[in-house]
Amino acid sequence: MAEVKVPELAESITEGTIASWLKQKGDQVEKGENILELETDKVNVEVISEEAGVITELKAEEGDTVEVGQVIAIVEENGEAGSSSEESEESTKEDKSEPEQSSDSSEQKEEQKKQEEQPNGERIVATPSARRMAREKGIDINDINASDPRGLVRSQDVEGHGKQPEKSEAPKKQEQPKKQDSGKPDKPVIREKMSRRRQTIAKRLLEVSQNTAMLTTFNEVDMTNLMELRKRKKEQFQERHDGTRLGFMSFFTKASVAALRKYPAVNAEIDGEDLVLKQFYDIGVAVSTDEGLVVPVVRDCDRKTFADIENDIVDMAKKAQNKKLGLDDMTGGSFTITNGGVFGSLMSTPIINGTQAAILGMHTIQKRPVAVDDETMEIRPMMYIALSYDHRVIDGKEAVGFLKTIKDLVENPEDLLLEG
Repeated sequence: MAEVKVPELAESITEGTIASWLKQKGDQVEKGENILELETDKVNVEVISEEAGVITELKAEEGDTVEVGQVIAIVEENGEAGSSSEESEESTKEDKSEPEQSSDSSEQKEEQKKQEEQPNGERIVATPSARRMAREKGIDINDINASDPRGLVRSQDVEGHGKQPEKSEAPKKQEQPKKQDSGKPDKPVIREKMSRRRQTIAKRLLEVSQNTAMLTTFNEVDMTNLMELRKRKKEQFQERHDGTRLGFMSFFTKASVAALRKYPAVNAEIDGEDLVLKQFYDIGVAVSTDEGLVVPVVRDCDRKTFADIENDIVDMAKKAQNKKLGLDDMTGGSFTITNGGVFGSLMSTPIINGTQAAILGMHTIQKRPVAVDDETMEIRPMMYIALSYDHRVIDGKEAVGFLKTIKDLVENPEDLLLEG
């Protein structure tokens, strides 16, 4: 017999949520085969079986929170795939207690089918313990409302169903007559449990807003020269670097590195009573996924070429979308860039990422009339940029100077290339 335990994840992660079981009770597994997906605060981790055999017991259900080192499954090395002996015994007990069903196998199958399907033909998904409890209580599994957003009926849902009549007989509320008198129908809502990652994002954003003196300063960038340079060089760049596209992110990343060197407080953080000035330039790049915003880190941007940075950003974005980011991909950043412009945002005040001191926000490029000199007005492609910063670490003068350095370098991309 081998126990499957929640593995060590990272120093700061002590628990996770079972996102899905890839194997079920009675399934054959090989050594090193993935048996479940565990959702942590930062990434999803696949947990493997250390031994080959048959899963004889699942000690946790999908949606359960489990801690590092906790036993979550049992694998029997010499077990046989299929139904376990416990289930067979349970089935035998039920057959003895209900002889009228065992006398007619076709009626038994029909009754089971009714329990497993809703009136519209959709299959009810429920845990074995929930089905067993529902049968014992004489409750139709179709009548039970699942608390899980995916529709999985658990034993606690069956318990709760049994208590519903008592709740309905509770003392009348004064609001009920008002609802009836108003004549307004109940408004439809969908209630879903927040994923662990969404809960963590919400918690940390709130912590940042409560624990920092965050301010935002703005500037605007004339993108004319950079867009013309990119137009002239993009084909040559793509041929020289094996199909890598020349985007705007590499320019803003390189400009950020130059500005961080000039204003080191922006590349710092508070640790207790100490101010930690970072001598490295690991830039986090915010990526939007279906489960929320993640910030993978591009390492050593001061030492990388424009092509290296573009490739790293593309690779990180693909890993994020495919849920393949590792913990090492997400930790240790010194500064963050977020680009709301890809969604059409004209201006925003981004929130600082974790313990960092500042974050740069890029926005959509929009053509606007610009006064070139006292007599000339031209239509130029303009972008608003924002720097949100912790005023405990960074003074207003430094924040404005940092953003002005970004502006100057992006508007003069040849200087940026020399800096890089």
